Amino acid sequence: MAGRDIPEDDVDAYNRILAEVCVGGRRLTRDELASCRAAGERAAEAGQGLRALVRSHLAATRAACAGLPHASLDLVLSTVEQVVDALAEGHERAQLLAVRQEEAARREFIDDLLHGRSDPGRLAERAERFGLLLSHAYAVAVTAGPQAYDDAHPAVRRVERALVGRFGSRRILLTTKDGRLVCVAPADQEDVLMYFAKQAHAAAEGGRVAIGRPHPGAGGVVHSYEEALNALDLAERMNLDRPVLRAADLLVFPVLTRDRQAMADLVRSVLGPLRQARGGPSLMLDTLTAYFDSGCNATEAARRLNLSVRAFAYRLERIRQLTGSSPVDPVHRYTLQTAVIGARLLDWPAKDL
Repeated sequence: MAGRDIPEDDVDAYNRILAEVCVGGRRLTRDELASCRAAGERAAEAGQGLRALVRSHLAATRAACAGLPHASLDLVLSTVEQVVDALAEGHERAQLLAVRQEEAARREFIDDLLHGRSDPGRLAERAERFGLLLSHAYAVAVTAGPQAYDDAHPAVRRVERALVGRFGSRRILLTTKDGRLVCVAPADQEDVLMYFAKQAHAAAEGGRVAIGRPHPGAGGVVHSYEEALNALDLAERMNLDRPVLRAADLLVFPVLTRDRQAMADLVRSVLGPLRQARGGPSLMLDTLTAYFDSGCNATEAARRLNLSVRAFAYRLERIRQLTGSSPVDPVHRYTLQTAVIGARLLDWPAKDL
């Protein structure tokens, strides 16, 4: 009965150790301690808890100690202390290995999921283990903060606690990838992604959050993830100050740059003459950017640039003189604004086109 919870071979080995200790009064050898550690590992791998493992060995000890004199009991208790310590060490070692293997499997799954590097059928099977049903449509939100994030980062833990506390288990996957915080959620649960965006923005101390469009299947997760990454890159290049960006709201920009050569030709032909401006083209480009970003309101644009309205009007007139296009003329405005967007997307004039 005493050894029912542990393998019979381990019980026999333990009883032999107790018997030899009682006879010879010695401490455990290195090999005996190693065998106890191995027994602890086997118990953990078999799903036996540490408490049950210790309880089983204490029961075996009671059975072996019946009728022993007091001096022998002291030796047995000393041996039990060594054995229990070795068993616990082996058990913890096996548990740590299992956790690491689980983390490695999760990380491999996430890498395959976000990059589409696995067979869709196999990926769908693995996804169920982590709470996702890839037969449904999913959307991906990505947060880029002032520092890189890993799974142990305090900001990640705060966001995870907030999501679990608010939504519980809703087939949500929260992870990190390439230093960014990533949330994969069912497409019909937009409240999850919006709440994630709010919490991630706060936890990242002002970091941007981009949300990709919903798409079905494993390939849809990759597509949505890439859209979110592209939105973050676009926000950086365009100096967009919105904390939450939706890929669906930014579709015009990929369209504008789909023919990169045509856009580069437009920027060169429309804005190239600004190189003749005093101080170079950047000053005039900033003027146009402020004007268009403020809804073509000269007073607001002047305020943004810390200029008087008169000084700002002079810049607009200078732009007209150099380019032959007036920002205040509706006929010219669309061409100029498109060229300004292209310049920001192509990083002109910092980069030659």
